[in-house]
Amino acid sequence: MSKFQPITCYTNQTSQYELLPFRFEALGDDDVVVTNAVGEFSFLPRPKLEDLVAHRLPPSDPYYSRLRAKHFLRESGDQAALELLALKTRTKYANLRNFTNLHLFVVTLRCDHSCQYCQVSRQSEDKAAFDMTRETAEKGLDIVFRSPNQAIKIEFQGGEPLLNFDLIRYIVEKAEKRNQTESRNLQFVITTTLALATDEMLEFCRDHGIFLSSSLDGPEDLHNKNRPRPGRDSHARFVAGLQRARDIVGYDGVSALMTTSPSSLGRVKDIIDEYVKHGFDGIFLRHLSPYGFALKTKSYQAYNVERWLEFYKEGLDYILELNKQGIRFTEYYSSLLLTKMLTANDPGFVDLMNPSGAGIAAVVFNYDGDVYASDESRMLHEMGDSTFRLGNLAKNTYEEIFTADNLLTALEDSFTSSVPMCSDCAFEPWCGADPVFHHAMHGDAVGRKPESEFCKRMMGASKYLLNIMRTDQEAEEIFMQWVNRC
Repeated sequence: MSKFQPITCYTNQTSQYELLPFRFEALGDDDVVVTNAVGEFSFLPRPKLEDLVAHRLPPSDPYYSRLRAKHFLRESGDQAALELLALKTRTKYANLRNFTNLHLFVVTLRCDHSCQYCQVSRQSEDKAAFDMTRETAEKGLDIVFRSPNQAIKIEFQGGEPLLNFDLIRYIVEKAEKRNQTESRNLQFVITTTLALATDEMLEFCRDHGIFLSSSLDGPEDLHNKNRPRPGRDSHARFVAGLQRARDIVGYDGVSALMTTSPSSLGRVKDIIDEYVKHGFDGIFLRHLSPYGFALKTKSYQAYNVERWLEFYKEGLDYILELNKQGIRFTEYYSSLLLTKMLTANDPGFVDLMNPSGAGIAAVVFNYDGDVYASDESRMLHEMGDSTFRLGNLAKNTYEEIFTADNLLTALEDSFTSSVPMCSDCAFEPWCGADPVFHHAMHGDAVGRKPESEFCKRMMGASKYLLNIMRTDQEAEEIFMQWVNRC
């Protein structure tokens, strides 16, 4: 005799099920993607969606078990589905309770480069009035160690922060001394072109575990055009600085970031090849932001989001080809979205946080002591708009800075689950909120969603990733590797 009853004894035969909250979006004429509150998704033929909604989907249908497993429906008395959905929701928002992790110190506005798309109001090298003082830095550290987050990252920005390296040294040593009693997971990053990096600076970075985040826009001609400096040797200095930094700090102690200028469009393969050539294992195909010199020089208006999406799709396709040839290489914007699509975790990337990560995930201490909700908030201030200035280190307390009305209002307005159009969007579980961008472009923190380039960019990239996953199993496996690697 069989030890088990047939499977029909354990399955619901009556099609009596309850729909759990979900949204959907068409993918072509025949298929749709359905997403639930925590970002799990499933592809359905349109007739199956109609059967699901009309409660006509029989338990024997393969789609029934998939949808039940991913919490799109539950059977009568199935309390576990609700409990699992609640658990995944708590996991999704777990980062919020940790509060601010990233603290950016703008140690100087001086810079030796004059990038046309620069988002910062850079100053020439000899204007020391635009350097942060030790007194201001000390007050910044007071705020840093008030954060309840066990993991603290201090990032030094500019201008070119190496032009005020003495202050970087001072802050690092002070922070490490304080951390002997605080016992935080303390990390440091310097954002630099590497053009001015000396062996002494790099040895200090090595000895104190400081990571270096640099800039590489592509091959020599493109990089030099995007990032001009006296001598027209920006690329050569980067390459030399990269090699010395890897030799002294360590191979994995240096990363690079690119920005898509108008000159970059149509050269995405050249740019990716340059990253592969220099031994990087990934690239962030980063779009321009509408701040600072990017607006003054009209770089931002030189291409729209549709053109950037073409650039992104071409680059992603090429990167997938490289992976299929055995070259491990990641596109980081995609990997951020895929982490939210394929796992219950949130990578904590400020631009893709919900509510916005401004202030609660990252905060900026400007050279003059002003405190901003994000790096973009500082850039907006340099354009004459102080909406997201939270206070000043010399004048305001920790409590006053982080309970500022302009911050709390922006956070409340940026909770996409209750924002018109966002709350109905199938991509909302994977999206974030950028109140600074929408304020800059539309005059309010929510923005006009049908016109929002933030929405178009995120939705376009997400839909492209979905279409790849439903048509290319090998690519889907590569995506899973990216997610697990991150």
